[in-house]
Amino acid sequence: YESVEVIKSILHYCAKDLNHILLLISLYFASAWSAQALEMSVGKIPFLQAVNGSTVTLPCTYASCIGIENLYFNWQFNDNGTMQKVCESVIPSEGVVPDVTIFRERVEFVGKNHHNNVSILLLNITFEDGGQYTCFGRNPKEHHKNHSAIFNLIVVDELREVDNTLTIIIASAVGGAIALLMGFMLLKNFTLFVLTKLEEKNKECLVTSSGIDNTENGLSGSKADSKPTPKKK
Repeated sequence: YESVEVIKSILHYCAKDLNHILLLISLYFASAWSAQALEMSVGKIPFLQAVNGSTVTLPCTYASCIGIENLYFNWQFNDNGTMQKVCESVIPSEGVVPDVTIFRERVEFVGKNHHNNVSILLLNITFEDGGQYTCFGRNPKEHHKNHSAIFNLIVVDELREVDNTLTIIIASAVGGAIALLMGFMLLKNFTLFVLTKLEEKNKECLVTSSGIDNTENGLSGSKADSKPTPKKK
């Protein structure tokens, strides 16, 4: 009976360790899988301000650590809460130029899949073209893992010059303060140097004058002590 209980205890602890091992394995594969997930990117600056009537590029690239297979992507425009397709296509594999279907006027696909590029061009933009654009991708090779990135287009009648007067004034004031502080520190160090030299010179003068006084007063070590003692007859 005791042997059976011991065996049960051993199996119980083994089952716990096995659960821990399985948990660690699942976490490892989950982290590795997330590192391989598809990612869509519109660049470090996800917005653009452009003049009415100009031509602009909406950038987007994709990345996947394990590669792509029949990657589906599209561009969508948020029209007052309603998502409208701008274009869409499927990329069979790396390096293949996709056949893109375009749903809006004045839109041209310029990515050509070079360097994983799926960017589009908006020609002769109007104020109605301003808003939020979404670059979406789905990769069947990653069990249809999908990702999207948002780019904002701001259309204006003209680009206004930024008044940098205040910035220049602040920069000048800060620069002047730093220069003044550096000048003060240099003057302080120079003054301390001069005072140190004067103090050393004064010490030398005191030592020299003390030696002269001792000689004149006939003290030990002076010329007065150097006279020979008269001999007794």
